Amino acid sequence: MTGDTIPHTDDTRPTRMPYGALSLLMIVYAFNMLDRQIVTILVEPMKTDLNLADWQIGMISGLAFALFYTLLGIPLARIADRGNRVGMIAIALFVWSGFTALCGLARNFTELLLARIGVGVGEAGCTPAAHSLITDYVPREQRGRALALYSLGVPVGSLAGLVLGGILLASLGWRAAFLIAGVPGILLAVIVWFTLDEPRKRTLTTQTAVPHMPLGQVLATLRRLPSFWLISFGTAMGAFGYYGQASFFGSLYMRTHATGIDTMAAGWGVPPTVFLGLSLGLIVGLVGMVGTFVGGQLADRAARRGIRGYTLVPSTSLVIAAPLFAGAALAPTVALSFTFLSCAIFVHALNYGSVFASVQTLVPARVRAMAAAVQLFVTNAIGLALGPLFVGIASDLLAPSLGSEQGLRAAMALVALPLAIGSLLFWLAGRRIEADEAKQGA
Repeated sequence: MTGDTIPHTDDTRPTRMPYGALSLLMIVYAFNMLDRQIVTILVEPMKTDLNLADWQIGMISGLAFALFYTLLGIPLARIADRGNRVGMIAIALFVWSGFTALCGLARNFTELLLARIGVGVGEAGCTPAAHSLITDYVPREQRGRALALYSLGVPVGSLAGLVLGGILLASLGWRAAFLIAGVPGILLAVIVWFTLDEPRKRTLTTQTAVPHMPLGQVLATLRRLPSFWLISFGTAMGAFGYYGQASFFGSLYMRTHATGIDTMAAGWGVPPTVFLGLSLGLIVGLVGMVGTFVGGQLADRAARRGIRGYTLVPSTSLVIAAPLFAGAALAPTVALSFTFLSCAIFVHALNYGSVFASVQTLVPARVRAMAAAVQLFVTNAIGLALGPLFVGIASDLLAPSLGSEQGLRAAMALVALPLAIGSLLFWLAGRRIEADEAKQGA
């Protein structure tokens, strides 16, 4: 982008961060998360209109999306490692935005499921290519902050999805919410196509192209890095806990705290769905933004003495977040639940920049997109696909004995365990990562 300093190769060290390009990529990621998170606030009216069970909610918010997101992520990353990453990101944005709009036209569970699969297909082409592109934009010492800036798309998109979803739900209904959420992303895809810079274009005109690493060699490279797999599975456990709860935030408060939400909404003079959307948006969005920004600073500071520092932030944050998320589910009042949830979101968001920077710094330049895709494959196949489904199934199984409200609370509180396991995996990764980095000649 005009005015940004973007290196042609990994050895170039720009004098300042390319904030324009990074901000545009962050906005793309925000649309990615908006299209995921808007489902959260629309769950209960969708469930009523389409006669859905909790396990079906878990399917459309987790498994259906994540299945194709994970399966297509690796072949698309393979293309990104040797092709035009900007073009891939623009096309991916166009596809997932279109399918988000189609969700609003679904007449039954099957049609909604297919539309959510389409969203997952589109989003599979975004993050691996973006991680690789960002790593070419900045030098090593700025990667934690750069990837944290990109990761701000998570809370920004969550804020937009929850707030927009709550407002549109109250005024136009859940179908219109999907349609309105999808259309702007189609327009943004055109901007991305013509605005973002692909450093490889200039590199290929001035240098001999670096031979593309065969797929077998890529996988062999990753197999020799135990810390990469520990980080990937640690991230998966963190995602299992977070997405398992996040998919049912709307249901938790509408189902178990309806009276409290109604009272608070009346005090502000707004409909309950608007109040809930604004509240969750501020918690997940603004608090998450602060946590992500602080986490990026902590990541680069912790890594000044070596790559092991990147694993310290998530290993600490996840073990603290575990009881906080459980407290949010079990709290007897809305105010106390919001307090626990705010603390949990902040602490959990600290790990985004360090998790991504650890992988992008660990692996060779020619396999960065592929490494990101494999990491996301593990993360989403376990975390995004199974977390919401687990909570949905657990809620349905516990409902006959505990009731619908308490069954959901107990199911959501169970996610504390995978968060604690994730912390342990990051701690183990920290013990191996420096030796693994040395293998790459870094």
